[in-house]
Amino acid sequence: MTEFDHPVPDHPVLDHRVQGVDHAAFPTFDPAGTVRFYRDVLGFPVVHSICAAGWGPEDHPDFVHFFFDIGRGDRIAFFYYFGLDAVHPRHGRGDVYAGFGPDVPEFFVRSRHLAIHVANEDDLLEYRRRLDASAWPVEMQITHETIESIYTHDPNGYMVELTRALRPVTPQEDLDANLTIDALLDVVGGADPTFQKLLARKAELIVERAAAWELAAAGGR
Repeated sequence: MTEFDHPVPDHPVLDHRVQGVDHAAFPTFDPAGTVRFYRDVLGFPVVHSICAAGWGPEDHPDFVHFFFDIGRGDRIAFFYYFGLDAVHPRHGRGDVYAGFGPDVPEFFVRSRHLAIHVANEDDLLEYRRRLDASAWPVEMQITHETIESIYTHDPNGYMVELTRALRPVTPQEDLDANLTIDALLDVVGGADPTFQKLLARKAELIVERAAAWELAAAGGR
């Protein structure tokens, strides 16, 4: 018996009904730079906007909510609130930093990002060319696990990733992902979670579930 005397049971498989991202939305203090970056540099067309006056409670500012097409019906959107420029937090670094104090590590702030996938290497390099010719050149180009990605920060300080798949993700990798998450939930539910405890718990789960996997592979015989 381990310290995890109540192992996480196999979770129920629910039917998957969502169709992808309708839109991801962010605030902006720099609408002009945002339009230049997404429309004029990356080439994402403006596809929708909402002009809202007198919306919400009395102290809610008027705003424009505008959307860019990022492919397959998905969109990235921004809110620009009139009259808030004077309270721009940590001015010059972008409102991505607005919710974090000076004690929050830079890597934690930078981990918040949007990844947009492209079809192939040619497309990835074309976006690299566009960015490198702009005021927002590529900061990193990294190959990791199953993808290759380029990264930069948009005018608001948000990290943007453009990525291509190097190969399909296998069913075995999906299984590994579920083992990792189940082990993570066990470990963070206990005292002093560490990466080493995560790996140890994952190994225990593999041993616990191996017989069931073998039975399933044999067709339940």
